[in-house]
Amino acid sequence: MSASRRMSVALLAARDLVKHFPVRKGLFGRRVGAVKAVDGVSLEIAAGETLALVGESGCGKSTLGRLLLRLIEPTSGSVWFDGEELTTLGEAAMRARRRHLQIVFQDPYASLNPRMTVAQILAEPLRLHGLAEGRRVERVAELLALVGLRSEYAQRYPHEFSGGQRQRIGIARALAVEPRLIVADEPVSALDVSVQAQVINLLDDLRVRLGLSLVLIAHDLAVVKHVADRVAVMYLGKIVELAPAEAVFARPRHPYAQALVAAIPRPDPTAPRRQLLLEGDVPSPIDPPPGCRFHTRCPHVVERCRREEPALEESGAHAVACHRWREIASPAATPPRDAPGRARLERLQARFAGPGLASPPAQS
Repeated sequence: MSASRRMSVALLAARDLVKHFPVRKGLFGRRVGAVKAVDGVSLEIAAGETLALVGESGCGKSTLGRLLLRLIEPTSGSVWFDGEELTTLGEAAMRARRRHLQIVFQDPYASLNPRMTVAQILAEPLRLHGLAEGRRVERVAELLALVGLRSEYAQRYPHEFSGGQRQRIGIARALAVEPRLIVADEPVSALDVSVQAQVINLLDDLRVRLGLSLVLIAHDLAVVKHVADRVAVMYLGKIVELAPAEAVFARPRHPYAQALVAAIPRPDPTAPRRQLLLEGDVPSPIDPPPGCRFHTRCPHVVERCRREEPALEESGAHAVACHRWREIASPAATPPRDAPGRARLERLQARFAGPGLASPPAQS
């Protein structure tokens, strides 16, 4: 979806969100510091939009996803849903809003109660919110069909399913209360590669059919490339680039986003590519470096980067937090070139896409 299709009024908005987890030491739990998991993040999500949060493990994207749903309380900042501030609501009022804000967890086994049948798992949110009374059996069958599973699976337990099927059950549970926004926290990272595309395509199809907004959290840009409307790249608790997906993948501006895009595997081994290898490790979120947090690994660092923290500067629909983004040559997407082995590769790809090797059934 292009940026022009986004609604002018955001469905969900975060303003200067901060989450610091205290670090304690000693017998009496004396506070000696704080993990700056999310450190001043602002963003908006429109109705019907898919926003992808991407970045390395430990960058704060999962914490941000939980803050958006108020599953954890922010240190400071605010979250607004449909014009109402969630961070000021009491427990009862927040429970009522919770119906519209759901989450799909990363681990499709740990997130399901092993002592409950699928029917009980899917009926639980209906019971909590007082929905579908008198027809919950039918509603459970509808939810299973919605995610590509058979109705007879309702009497089975989670251990009887594959990882992909369990994740479909988790998606059905999130859909049970008819939410308006879903946060999918790395929903395919624990799945086989052969199943990942099915689950991602399912989420995208459900978003379109049901008019949902989707926050898709991932550390692999290849997972979100074809389904995200916009991409927010996070590094060490901050958003360093926020732009329409086509702009990020075609011409990323921040050096960190450039390295992530360059690391996406390409199916054509004959196509030229530019490798950007980042040196060093991610700094500790307990004591992030001064200035630009990426300067310890950036190949374009100058003295200003070490002293002054860059703001997230907007240029049209593209926002980037980098002092030198105008000077840095952004690697454009390279069109495929003719090569001696390319025709042979295309024939091989066409054979694997043929009718004799169709995709596995939906319940895989």
